[in-house]
Amino acid sequence: MPNLFEDRRSSSDFDPARPLPDGLLREIVRLAAFAPSANNLQPWRLIAVRTDEAKRRLHAVANRQPRILLAPVTLIVVADSEGFGAKNPSWDELVERAGGDRTRIERQIAVTASRYGVSPETRTKFAHKNSSLLAMSLMYAAKSLGVDSHPMDGFDVDGVVKEFALAPGEQPSMLIALGYHDDAKPLAPRRRRRTYDELVEDL
Repeated sequence: MPNLFEDRRSSSDFDPARPLPDGLLREIVRLAAFAPSANNLQPWRLIAVRTDEAKRRLHAVANRQPRILLAPVTLIVVADSEGFGAKNPSWDELVERAGGDRTRIERQIAVTASRYGVSPETRTKFAHKNSSLLAMSLMYAAKSLGVDSHPMDGFDVDGVVKEFALAPGEQPSMLIALGYHDDAKPLAPRRRRRTYDELVEDL
């Protein structure tokens, strides 16, 4: 879609009468999963909040944002701050490429751990930087298939961790509502974006 970047908008008003078909959600996730990540470790997973009961639970720990109840699906992007470690199954692919000899990639695993695992701060940055790539890819994948979205950062982190039983080391990175904009409610005019000359320092 040539104007994908210009056409994507954050919709605050979803049409509750228009469901998001399961096959379409799966295709959005399939496309978004091509997002890059450090060493292809993909330190993330998604929780698809779709039932009324799950929506109410998320709504309660996300500042009661109305779009969570209106959108057919809200994805919780879960970042894994331990995803650089040796237990990540993505390393298995490299082991297979190395003929099954894990010793050939042990140095790479160690270097990765020394880069991202040295402190709680580096672990958190690793998790959120990588999961942010997935989050944006989800929104553009959705728009390419005619689905609207809205990213949300306003939530109780500890509340989401507890309510949705996230594992140790997992952190909610972002919420992304998916669905169809309610055409009866016009979008606000797009606000100005900074230009190349304002954004870029040429050296």
